[in-house]
Amino acid sequence: MSRLVAALVVFGLCSGCAARMLEPTATSLAATLVNQEEDPYREARLEMVREGIINWGVNDAAVIEAMETVPRHLFVPDEYLDEAYHNHPLPIGYGQTISQPYVVALMTENLGVEPGDRVLEIGTGSGYQAAVLAQMGIEVYTIEIIEQLAEAAESRLASLGYTGVHLRHADGYTGWPEAAPFDAIIVTAAPDHVPPPLLAQLVIGGVMVIPVGPVGDYQELWRITRTGEDSYESVSLGGVRFVPLVREEGTP
Repeated sequence: MSRLVAALVVFGLCSGCAARMLEPTATSLAATLVNQEEDPYREARLEMVREGIINWGVNDAAVIEAMETVPRHLFVPDEYLDEAYHNHPLPIGYGQTISQPYVVALMTENLGVEPGDRVLEIGTGSGYQAAVLAQMGIEVYTIEIIEQLAEAAESRLASLGYTGVHLRHADGYTGWPEAAPFDAIIVTAAPDHVPPPLLAQLVIGGVMVIPVGPVGDYQELWRITRTGEDSYESVSLGGVRFVPLVREEGTP
């Protein structure tokens, strides 16, 4: 994939905080919204998927269905509701953004996950990426450095009825060792190198999708597959632009 994507996504990381499990409900509110004729955003959401995701080359049926279902307008601030289904990132406060829908779909598709898989997400943000994965039946472990965003995402995801999402306010560079290994890892901000602790937390055969590159410049989006105990294969998915991966102050 050689398309250059401007996806200004920031998510963060801080150490030593307790994990929280979101309480499940019988059904996802997102699924209910999609089935209601009164949902004022349904057509805009379907058009976003059709024009900005399918037409841009994403063809995984489970990813497409999740993107058609998850109500992105509930993950953006009220002042950006009229742009909720535009194909670009949006501010969510604290200098952070919700990712461009195409980038969410592209990265999710390249994880190659199936229902029941366990995925580590580095950078919760508003919780949108976690919701897409949860909508696909994935068990999500997600880490966020900014406490206010972590708390808001936890509340939002729980209120929408997403099950199987574990949320931690922590430094994501070191991952979630006690919950490892993971079938896949998705990193939604750009370090200048691939964090070795994350590579070590993949199962053999597992996939990491991660942008890597210098601060303030375009980066390369990589799909990295763990092929053995100490062996990995990397494939470039093209140029992207993410904000840098944030580390807790004072960490190496």
